[in-house]
Amino acid sequence: MVPWVDSHCHLPSLTDGPDETLERARARGVRGVVCVGTDLESSRAAMAVAARQPDVVPTVGLHPHDASRFPTEWEQLEALAADPAVVAVGETGFDLYYRHSEPDAQETAFRAQVALAQRLDRALVIHTRDAWDDTFRVLDDVGVPACTVFHCFTGGPDEAARALALGAWLSFSGIVSFKNAADVRAAAASAPLERVLVETDAPYLAPVPHRGRENEPAWVADVGVALADAMGRPVDEVAAATRENAIRVFGTALAEASRPA
Repeated sequence: MVPWVDSHCHLPSLTDGPDETLERARARGVRGVVCVGTDLESSRAAMAVAARQPDVVPTVGLHPHDASRFPTEWEQLEALAADPAVVAVGETGFDLYYRHSEPDAQETAFRAQVALAQRLDRALVIHTRDAWDDTFRVLDDVGVPACTVFHCFTGGPDEAARALALGAWLSFSGIVSFKNAADVRAAAASAPLERVLVETDAPYLAPVPHRGRENEPAWVADVGVALADAMGRPVDEVAAATRENAIRVFGTALAEASRPA
């Protein structure tokens, strides 16, 4: 069985709960999971899951949808992120498609989280939708943490080139398996193997052949197969490389969490 790492998911949001869902993932060869925070409550929940599940590591962040909460939640999020168990700041960034928070609020929260990742020497997990120019503008201004991930990458080859030029990693979700995602597959084909990750973003974006169902980490292998096909590489090679890449990004804690059984 090929071992995989799910580099981005939201375990507390899953209908069956983290524990049962993780058992199914392990049965399919998933050997490490990054559980991502999107606000104060979910960041605390991610840390709680990681505290009891040895193959899970947590992130702490404020999603652009929730950026309006920055004034009230930031001090506590900042304190959480300093916990040694936390492997990354984010997800953070811009979402100008839904605009659940105003763009100025999104930028304020994004800038603060980039600075926090730099100060704590944590990875940075970026969400960007309909906001490539704004995202790159802020990164050009404030700098790019050494380990920066464009999660759920939805751009094409041009956006991939801009992200890679910054030294970032591209994390591909189930979108790479979607029929209408030719640009995403072209971006994957253009990316160096050492700069790609694989994720589910569960419970969202279930890959083919699970479309229409709640996503879960067990299906990261299906994402990986679609990514390997897009890159024209053997599945085993992509599985091994994305695990090593995830360890480079998220550190020794993930190395321990993803140790083969």
